[in-house]
Amino acid sequence: MKEFPADIKFSYGWRAYQQRVLDGLDEYLKDGHLHVIAPPGSGKTVLGLEVAIRINQPTLILTPTIAIRNQWIQRFCEMFLQQEQTPGWVSHDIRKPGFLTVITYQGLHAACNDLKTAEPESESEEEVDEHEPVTSANHNLDNIVNGLKEQQVKTIVVDEAHHLKNEWWHTLDKVKKAIDPMIIGLTATPPYDVSATEWQRYLELNGPINIEISVPELIIEGDLCPHQDYVYLSLPADDEIKGIAAFRQGIEELFAEIKVDETLINAIENHPAWQNPQGSLDWIYTNLSYYSASLIFLNANGRVISKDHLDIIDNKKLKIPVFDNSWMEVLLDFYLYRDKEIFKIFAAHQKIIEGKLHRYGAIEKRQISFSQNKKVTGALTSSISKLDSIQHIVNFEYQQLGHNLRMVVLTDYIRKDFYINADINELELNKIGVMTIFEKLRRQNAAGIKIGVLTGSLVIVPYSAYQVFREKVRHYGLGEINCERVPFASDYVLVEQSEQLKNDIVNLITQIFQSGEIEVLIGTKSLLGEGWDAPAINSLVLASFVGSFVLSNQMRGRAIRTQKGNLGKTGNIWHLCCIDPTTATAGEDFDMLKRRFKSFVGISFKDGGGIENGVGRLNIPPGIKQPDDVEQQNKRAFTYAADRESLQAKWHAALENGVTLIEEIKIPFESDREYSAIKTMYLNKTIANLLAALGFGMLDYLSAILQSLGRAGRLLSSREGISIYLVIIAITGFLFFGRLAFKALRLFIKYRDISKDVEQIANALLSAMVHMEVVKTDRAKLRVDSSVDRFGNVYCFLDGGTTYEHSAFINMLHEIVGLIDNPRYVIVRRNMFLFFVKQKDYHAVPELIGRTKASANYFMEQWQKNVGYCDLVFTRSLEGHQLLLASRMNSLSAQFDDSTERVSKWR
Repeated sequence: MKEFPADIKFSYGWRAYQQRVLDGLDEYLKDGHLHVIAPPGSGKTVLGLEVAIRINQPTLILTPTIAIRNQWIQRFCEMFLQQEQTPGWVSHDIRKPGFLTVITYQGLHAACNDLKTAEPESESEEEVDEHEPVTSANHNLDNIVNGLKEQQVKTIVVDEAHHLKNEWWHTLDKVKKAIDPMIIGLTATPPYDVSATEWQRYLELNGPINIEISVPELIIEGDLCPHQDYVYLSLPADDEIKGIAAFRQGIEELFAEIKVDETLINAIENHPAWQNPQGSLDWIYTNLSYYSASLIFLNANGRVISKDHLDIIDNKKLKIPVFDNSWMEVLLDFYLYRDKEIFKIFAAHQKIIEGKLHRYGAIEKRQISFSQNKKVTGALTSSISKLDSIQHIVNFEYQQLGHNLRMVVLTDYIRKDFYINADINELELNKIGVMTIFEKLRRQNAAGIKIGVLTGSLVIVPYSAYQVFREKVRHYGLGEINCERVPFASDYVLVEQSEQLKNDIVNLITQIFQSGEIEVLIGTKSLLGEGWDAPAINSLVLASFVGSFVLSNQMRGRAIRTQKGNLGKTGNIWHLCCIDPTTATAGEDFDMLKRRFKSFVGISFKDGGGIENGVGRLNIPPGIKQPDDVEQQNKRAFTYAADRESLQAKWHAALENGVTLIEEIKIPFESDREYSAIKTMYLNKTIANLLAALGFGMLDYLSAILQSLGRAGRLLSSREGISIYLVIIAITGFLFFGRLAFKALRLFIKYRDISKDVEQIANALLSAMVHMEVVKTDRAKLRVDSSVDRFGNVYCFLDGGTTYEHSAFINMLHEIVGLIDNPRYVIVRRNMFLFFVKQKDYHAVPELIGRTKASANYFMEQWQKNVGYCDLVFTRSLEGHQLLLASRMNSLSAQFDDSTERVSKWR
């Protein structure tokens, strides 16, 4: 077989973006690659199949999981062949490739290394992330390649290639080079956040991005439905909070004890960097964080920071920071592990300190943490309180939708030990997992909600759905199946999986769920979280706390697909979060939620609405931790979630106010007061103080007139005394208010329109990127856009160019305006305002630009052209080391702190 059958045809119409790809296919494939980025639910699978059919050569399709592998085969049969049976020329065995071969990445890697466990068949209790490949030499590669060459495979489709681990990538790269195929790259989540080297590797495999489609665009086209994320908050259970509070109290006691430990103080005081800083410059400049921690620690213990240290820092007025948990972590890492030779006489004491850290839970595999603890994090992320949260969400959504509810609950573990062979199941539900969620809902199911379970090794259906299930098994010719009543729940049936059934069970249960025989389906994210398709889903609960942010976005994508015949469909996506009431930041679970929400785009609840990413769009009050506040926030979430009609209206209104999703950098204004108010205040103060100074100057002038008049008219000496008194008042007042005016003027300058400042820096950066050909779009088609809101937050983005160019631009701008770490080059910027106010700023030269002196010099030239005078300093020299330390201590860019972030907005 050399070609696809001539009568193959896609049985539906093409979506707008799919048609654009197909119309430009010949142009896209000129370099041997097609690279498409589109959200989950946008139809990438059928697009990939159609492209392969049009290329019309033997094809290899690579997927991340068996479930997705089966989906490709199923879609191909149903939507292109219009049949249910898989033809013999479709293979899922790479050792016996067919005209069309569909396998997993791990399957390819395992076959090329002749490993027995080719592919993961199902998720297990412990295996919840993608399987880590075994490093090997691909000793069976030639046999696999020869098999592909015999089949004359010349097209490879790579689905969600962000899954590729290092070893998997090396294997695939060798296969690609051996057969030189056309590559079709399809993904929903390109790895923009990886290093430049990893990104280059990704592009070498997939080719340059040809088309990227955003969620708002697909909602406009009607391919995705209006949806919203909601967060349901909970507080730890009593036992959990006791454990967390005990950890926090223990850490406080441990910190207080170590902070004044005389042996530790003595060890740090006797380090050469403290004793002879000028003679330890090389060490200091390569260990800046340890040096800083030592100074801060000794200062906290009353030791005077000598002039030699201040000279190195280049700031004799430096305000030493407070010694806190973060600095304690750095100091102890230094003392225990980083300078063994210097501290070897303290070995016995080091063991004592390390023992205390272990006892208090402040260390894990030589990683010291006074703020986080594995047990505390685990208690929050897998808090049993989330079972109640799921129960409340299920009841709420069922009250709203009744039998139209199609909810999926995704979690990490199966917890099969909670399935017992007994008439009554009264086990305490003290863990989060598929079975405990099932039991929680089953035991409190007064409304009679139809609940089902679907995992790789455990399938449960309501008895009311059993007959429909058996009919579908017969329809697909799957033979006899073994089923039995659940011992402790007679209205549910356990489906025993057979070898014949296991590849079709997901499809069968999905059909039953779609038709409403199951209203709430509980499963694992490893089976249903990616690639699984059930368009009827209108509510999703993410009860997963393990896994990558990429997978979080994939799971979320299950609920945002449109459903044929259901034009009013909306999707509610529920995220569970357990608040830590012992911290001001709400705890590690909320921190994880914030990180995940960076990749979630949706409607903002803030004033003005709009479409953007980040958890901030949900308007959750900061520092929330009181039970009443948590309850009120959950009530607000339910109020929003109940109004699905309003959600549709908000999406339509927001979509009309923009044309594309823009990634931009946000530089927050660090103040509790509005930026415009502070700027106006200092301007008013400047004017007021200048007027006061001028008034006292006028008083001095009037005093001089009085003196002259007194002399001319032989006035009394008492009048001369009055004149002298007036002169003293005038001079004192002039100096006092003049100083206040000058100080206010400096602050006014600090709060000038910093958006213009950032825009100038961004233009310098863009010119350098164009010069280096990182940006290949015509410069005339590009524009830097910056603005500042009433809170002083600065936003900046690149208008025009490709998606990768936008991302690279934001990454590099973040390096420039963010905290300085350890760049090869630093820009030293000196500004003069009205010839008497001097400012000195430090900015890192982005890592990619700083790789060569020539590109760094070009960036400096563009800086001088766009921003103003500056010096370029190479930080690997002695002078550069000193400047790097000074810049890290004093840089004005530090006012932005780590809160500088990347955001996406529909504009």
